[in-house]
Amino acid sequence: MAEPDIVRIALHFVNEINRHDVTALLALVSDDHVFVDALGHEVRGRDRVREAWTAYFGMVPDYRILIEDHMAAGVVVALFGSASGTCAGDAVPAPSRRWKIPAAWKAVVRDEHVERWQVYADNEPVWKALGVKRT
Repeated sequence: MAEPDIVRIALHFVNEINRHDVTALLALVSDDHVFVDALGHEVRGRDRVREAWTAYFGMVPDYRILIEDHMAAGVVVALFGSASGTCAGDAVPAPSRRWKIPAAWKAVVRDEHVERWQVYADNEPVWKALGVKRT
């Protein structure tokens, strides 16, 4: 697959994340898809990925990714930008639940599907917005 094709698929995946369209996301992932969060936790397979994205969009109902730059090599697309959102709930006052963090993502694209989606970010502002005290 040519580099522009894998970039197009990775950016389409981001677009569906921004639309919070879990069905469209699942159509773009491989059967053996792996999602890796910023702490290294893995979610494997379509059913678990469906549950994870549905739960996350419930927790951060306005979650959004902004891509500022990207590069591709082989089957890997690196995306750079920021993620933002507002955490749902009453653990902390509303204005404090809003966050924006620099972030990067690694997409492995094979056979026109995202096989792996990995997030690289410092989630401390997110934990703070959730009212979670980390030591």
